Amino acid sequence: MNSATAGRPSPRFSQSVALVAEREITTRLRSKSFLITTGILLLLVLGGVIAGGIFSKSISTTTVATVGSLSSELSNVPGVEVTTVEDRTEAEALVSEGTVDAAVLPSEEGAVSPVLIIANSEAPSLLVQWLSVSPEVILLDPENQSSPLSYIAALGFGIIFFISGMTFGPMIAQSVVEEKQTRIVEILMSAVPVSALMAGKVIGNSLLAFAQIIAIAALAVVGLSVTGQAEVLSLLGAPLLWFVGFFIIGFVLLAALFAGVGAMVSRQEDLGSAMTPVTMLIMLPYFAIIFFNDNATVLTVMSYIPFSAPVGMPMRLFLGTAEWWEPLISLVLLLVTTGLAVLLGARIYNNSLLKVGSRVSWSEAIKG
Repeated sequence: MNSATAGRPSPRFSQSVALVAEREITTRLRSKSFLITTGILLLLVLGGVIAGGIFSKSISTTTVATVGSLSSELSNVPGVEVTTVEDRTEAEALVSEGTVDAAVLPSEEGAVSPVLIIANSEAPSLLVQWLSVSPEVILLDPENQSSPLSYIAALGFGIIFFISGMTFGPMIAQSVVEEKQTRIVEILMSAVPVSALMAGKVIGNSLLAFAQIIAIAALAVVGLSVTGQAEVLSLLGAPLLWFVGFFIIGFVLLAALFAGVGAMVSRQEDLGSAMTPVTMLIMLPYFAIIFFNDNATVLTVMSYIPFSAPVGMPMRLFLGTAEWWEPLISLVLLLVTTGLAVLLGARIYNNSLLKVGSRVSWSEAIKG
């Protein structure tokens, strides 16, 4: 140690973590592949919001003239705009002029139907369908009824979780392997503790992932507001906030495991097989939410398994099948599991970081 560094105090643990995290963030922001992936993900979200807005506006509105006694009932019909008139003569005049598409009036006494539709050449099919007498329907399992909107929500939660996890997770492992392969890790360890090195990697990449998720959520909210999809926004608002919270904690869990797995190998060629157990924790929830988004039993199980809770619980909240206390219990389970995963990842990282050559086995990495 020379005279210039002899009196220099060693950086505190928090300072070491901050330095490593800053290095990770600046390195990622300079990566073209990372910026392109982020841009594509944001474009996909924006495109989905715009497509939903176009689809909702493509549903035509039917203008109807009616008398006061039927106004309140028809106002509840989706896609119907009601104009209240005094009598049948005024309603027929509006239909003849083309001011409204049809008129709905009370039928004469003794008629089969309680209402009468008056139109110029053809009665609007939506109106006829709504006012037709339908048989009573009893659903034995109403929770299993799916809708296009629920599938789109499941697809959105699944894709964001999958792409973010598969972007940042392997990136952390590749960074660790690269530092081992080039022996840079030995230089870094001489300046900062091993635990600070891992913590900085996890925190730096986690902050980037958090920023990406928050940007996606903000873009979705703004897009839904601008395109006039207030109803979808009201349904998606709370589940989206829960998704951000669950994702933040769940990503720390995955990041710690990826850092530990990266330390187990010394060559990039060996990294793929070593990461397989962890990547399965990302892929399985993605496929499960896509294929079982309308299965209440599978979604309930997914919402309590820590690795799938970030997509399972928000989806149940979106569908309205979760009680108010269920996300709190699921979040506590995720927090506990994340703490254990961080301890496991740190142990594997510390025991494997300086071992070069062949891949370190799981038992050796854990036992040390």
